[in-house]
Amino acid sequence: MTANSPADFPDSPLSRVLRQPFMVGLFLPIQSGGWTPSTLERSTTWTFDYNAALTKRAEALGLDLLFGLAQWVPQGGHGGETKYREISIDSFMTVSALAAVTERILLISTIHVLYGPWHPVHLAKFGATLDHISGGRWGANIVTGHIPREARMFGMDRPDHGKRYEMADVFTGRLKQLWSATESMTVDGPYWSMEGAFVTPKPLYGRPVLVNATGSADGIAHAAKHSDIVFITSPSGNQMANALESLPAHTAEIRRVAAAAGRQVRTIINPMVVCRPTKREAIEYRDAIVAAADKGAVESFATVTKGGDAVAWSGQKRQYPALGGNLHVVGSPEQVVEQFMALQKAGVDGVQLTFYDFAPDLEYFGEAVLPLMKEAGLRVG
Repeated sequence: MTANSPADFPDSPLSRVLRQPFMVGLFLPIQSGGWTPSTLERSTTWTFDYNAALTKRAEALGLDLLFGLAQWVPQGGHGGETKYREISIDSFMTVSALAAVTERILLISTIHVLYGPWHPVHLAKFGATLDHISGGRWGANIVTGHIPREARMFGMDRPDHGKRYEMADVFTGRLKQLWSATESMTVDGPYWSMEGAFVTPKPLYGRPVLVNATGSADGIAHAAKHSDIVFITSPSGNQMANALESLPAHTAEIRRVAAAAGRQVRTIINPMVVCRPTKREAIEYRDAIVAAADKGAVESFATVTKGGDAVAWSGQKRQYPALGGNLHVVGSPEQVVEQFMALQKAGVDGVQLTFYDFAPDLEYFGEAVLPLMKEAGLRVG
């Protein structure tokens, strides 16, 4: 027997979030430089206190969920004068700690389950514990790791793309079995053996929330089988016009594969939001960020990304790479809402926001954009 999705429980935190017409989350800047290798002045920092304050403000504004990025970089990070992302705090530890200072928002930790010493019994126990600490609000964004140098940090060669998802399927399947099993489990692999394994306490709503960040056929199949939310990218480019050309077919395919597996999943995408009272001011802000680009970091980051085998990024046309984010949403509050409505029409169920200067930009988003989203029917409550 495997664990039910928390979405099967009407009173679960996940069910509450999924009742929103359009999900809104925050992608925390727990790494130095956030998403933007630029030297333009800002408050954004990787520290726990800064991110805890952002989280509490996001919850007060009514946002639904938050993510933390997981990364493994060498000394110097991604290079340039800023040593982009050299410093980061761990997503699993950070997001878990935020359970103690929040009450409602979903908390999603990104975890490379194939790196190092992870075993399904470890994560099943940790996840069940966090499920109870958070009242059913904790979840895992299961990723397999596509950067070769990351795997080498753990003394391993990166398995090829198909093998990684084969392993992730076994890992996630074992998690779900451990969360639901009423008797001790013994299995002889593959990949992770267990003898007399048992995990308590059982999660409050079947199992914790499961997320998968993917764009490949293998990844979509994994998400359709296991995940509640699929963290997608724009297959064609980071500008809205490009994204709206490719996203309808992409999101429709994800839903088709999920339906064939007898399941329903939601999709969420990561835009960099640059919003000011007028379009002209928003473009000026974007251009100032780009003009202050740390060019060495931009080039190094692009080289590392291209060295991986992530299908989601392989065909993208990328403009303003120093701005960061999978998608650029630039404009006045009214124009930002119009772009969100276009994403919804393209089959996207929500956004996971990033900003350049997180604290003031989130505050302005809450003041100027969220009320318009409610007027447009994208948000309720």
